[in-house]
Amino acid sequence: MLALICLALGKPSNISQTPVIRGTYEAEVKIFGSNDTQNKAKMLIDDLVKRYGQNYPGDRTEKGKKFTMGKLLDLPPIERNFYKESQKIASMPQEEVEKLRKENNNIICDDLKEGEKRHVPNPVCKFEDAFQYYPDVMANIRKVGFENPTPIQSQAWPIILQGIDLIGIAQTGTGKTLAYLMPGFIHLDSQPIPRDQRGGPGMLVLAPTRELALQVEAECSKYTYKGIKSICIYGGGDRKGQINMVTKGVDIVIATPGRLNDLQMNNFINLKSITYLVLDEADRMLDMGFEPQIMKILLDVRPDRQTVMTSATWPDGVRRLAKSYLKDPMIVYVGTLDLAAVNTIEQKVVIIPEEEKRAFTRYFIDTLKPKDKVIIFVGKKLTADDLSSDFSLQGIPVQSLHGNREQCDREQALDDFKKGKVRILIATDLASRGLDVQDITHVFNFDFPRNIEEYVHRVGRTGRAGRTGEAVTLVTRNDWRIASELICILERANQAVPEELISMAERFKQFQMKKEIKKDLGRPRGKSWKGF
Repeated sequence: MLALICLALGKPSNISQTPVIRGTYEAEVKIFGSNDTQNKAKMLIDDLVKRYGQNYPGDRTEKGKKFTMGKLLDLPPIERNFYKESQKIASMPQEEVEKLRKENNNIICDDLKEGEKRHVPNPVCKFEDAFQYYPDVMANIRKVGFENPTPIQSQAWPIILQGIDLIGIAQTGTGKTLAYLMPGFIHLDSQPIPRDQRGGPGMLVLAPTRELALQVEAECSKYTYKGIKSICIYGGGDRKGQINMVTKGVDIVIATPGRLNDLQMNNFINLKSITYLVLDEADRMLDMGFEPQIMKILLDVRPDRQTVMTSATWPDGVRRLAKSYLKDPMIVYVGTLDLAAVNTIEQKVVIIPEEEKRAFTRYFIDTLKPKDKVIIFVGKKLTADDLSSDFSLQGIPVQSLHGNREQCDREQALDDFKKGKVRILIATDLASRGLDVQDITHVFNFDFPRNIEEYVHRVGRTGRAGRTGEAVTLVTRNDWRIASELICILERANQAVPEELISMAERFKQFQMKKEIKKDLGRPRGKSWKGF
């Protein structure tokens, strides 16, 4: 591997380079600056390599393996396999298994272990198939009144209960939280060392936003299991109170990476006791720039843990994260493998000038029925506040949700929207993942999101749990770069594609071609510039 890092140190009078070698990894660092600043930089690089080079989590060298083994020396063994397959599920013919997966929202499974592949467990049909030997879990399920497992649950439970690492790719609202929580409860309670003697929590759930973390914590509290205690740790919450609860002793920590990293670095929490790790909405955590904090957190978590990762998409960044931190996982896709939104949603695209968007939004609100519930997505916090103020002055009850609001105000906004005190929520993309409101009838994209993946997640807030929904998206001429990708989404979901959108995509394609031609004309001919 060759990496080129440029450090601007002082006035760039000359250049030197220094090799950085650790195990099988090699990098070359070019340093710009005076002799004095270059020497200081070299000392800094040497110091960083000495301090962190050996402990890199992806280290495959003998030194790295010894470091990993050293972390396990004083830790108790982990019990992992708690699954007893029912006779009915074990005896299912392969044709019946494939038919069940196809009918169950097109479940697709794969074993990512290198070498000889393992048998992917058959999906369960009923809760009893997974939890017949765990009466407390069954009692909780009956209390809530669920009838059958969701597709992700039916396939994930047999895998996780066997102690195998899992990657679950499915949209929000498909039951992913219970897919990892229920096996997590059993894992925690079935370890050889009693919970009160482990010196710290046994289960860690990392989530990208405060809202998602709080929702996971609410699910934990709802399905109380054998006195297991949980805590939600997030920025903006009562730090002192969170520290007090952690030090008193909890079994499950649900946390956003920033606040947990803060408590970890200040030695308020012991992560060496974690044996069951969940990276929830991993794609969103990467989008929000949490990878450095995740890496620091996982340095303290024992490497032989069981890990579950959930994600709504499967981009390169998430694949890289999975390869680094999961061991021989299986992967379960639910629904389509591409970005086509779910077919229970009617998608409408309106091509409109920027200055007419507010008037159209008011017209849209006037067409809503009394029991309709809508999220209006905007691109900026300021836009959320402006729209909210405008509607309030017009006598329309609304709430807004974005990162600049105080935590108590955000919680109040969500609570008002969930309970129907307001039926319009104006939100930034902060709320587009993990928002657990089942009865949203409409999604209105006032601003088009920054990428097509985010569009799918916004649209996925409606049409959940088998209901139908409607998504209305405003597109201006400034959004022409996404036109072709949006056309693909609409076509795959059998939705109407406006002619204006097709024209917009063609214009952008021509613009790109002209740009490439200009770039080619501007390139030097005949003379090599290598090494300039």
